[in-house]
Amino acid sequence: MTLSKTLLATTALTVAGGAVAAQEMADSMTLVSWGGAYQSSQQQAYVEPYIENNPEVSATWDESSNEAVAKLRAMNEAGNITWDLVDVVASDAIRLCDEGLAMEVDHDELLAPGEAEDGSEVDPSDDFGDLIVSDCYIPQIVYSTTFGYRTDMVPEGADAPDEICDVWDLETYPGKRALEKRPINNMEWALLCDGVAKDEIYDVLATDEGQDQALAKLDEIKDDVIWWSAGADTPQLLADGEVFMGSTYNGRLYSVIEEQDQPVGMMWDAQVFDLDGWIIPEGLPEDRLARVKDFVRFATDTQRLADQAEYISYGPARETSAPLVPEDMKQHMPTDPENSENTFLYNYEFWADYRDDIDAKFQSWLAQ
Repeated sequence: MTLSKTLLATTALTVAGGAVAAQEMADSMTLVSWGGAYQSSQQQAYVEPYIENNPEVSATWDESSNEAVAKLRAMNEAGNITWDLVDVVASDAIRLCDEGLAMEVDHDELLAPGEAEDGSEVDPSDDFGDLIVSDCYIPQIVYSTTFGYRTDMVPEGADAPDEICDVWDLETYPGKRALEKRPINNMEWALLCDGVAKDEIYDVLATDEGQDQALAKLDEIKDDVIWWSAGADTPQLLADGEVFMGSTYNGRLYSVIEEQDQPVGMMWDAQVFDLDGWIIPEGLPEDRLARVKDFVRFATDTQRLADQAEYISYGPARETSAPLVPEDMKQHMPTDPENSENTFLYNYEFWADYRDDIDAKFQSWLAQ
């Protein structure tokens, strides 16, 4: 995508360490996300309000977040960074930061202070807390990857599936499954359903034998799997009745259940908590970087992250945003106590270290 080279002949006010500085800012941005309901929530919650406040600015979406690491590597090698702001999961942010492809940021300088209920200000580093898993990462939401299933395809006499290992029970629950075309989550669920204790999963998965064990378990259902890459795939497959059950992000299932009124149920067992957030590519020209910083400060403030929860059932990453989430949406959040009785804690550091090697092994297995 070609970015406009036009610079605004206007003075922009940015706050950095308490000082107000005049900067020249680009009048366009290329934002990278995942498409579907999640990207729509971003568009409605903060892109549209930002453009309303800055009518001279245009924003273009690129739905390539699932390929962000590879594409940013290629852009860096070519010396041509065409993206301005990229939404990635936490493990990819750690990799991009380690490789020098994402810009390190001072969260307390770049981001707006949190607005607590008593009117006091909260430093961003405290407001986001442990969700800042990398010096380059600007968290937005907490989500989970879990399973949806067609309620009208549950066999007569059978209970609705409610345990992760029901995914492997093709006798009780016949029909196609939809799984993401990557090892993350699939390998963990496979080991859980092959008898590995939850607290030993990553120790086992760090070994060649453990990886082979996970793939052998996935072999049991491989012939019945439709592999997906885009977040919108499983909701569409479920809506079309092409699969009985499939993994996807909880917010996508909320959309297909609550907004589209499809006969789909949610299975919360062993849901995998994860984060989505922004990274700023390293090496942006000053005018584009100034625009991105201005946008990010707006888009991640207390109100904007709470606003996003009106459009999709993901928990805001700021603690001060949580009280502002609409009551009727809280029950659909992965963090709701009734939904989080048996969760699986995703290990960001493990996948940052092992992703490339296990990816290669997983793709080779898929091709067999």
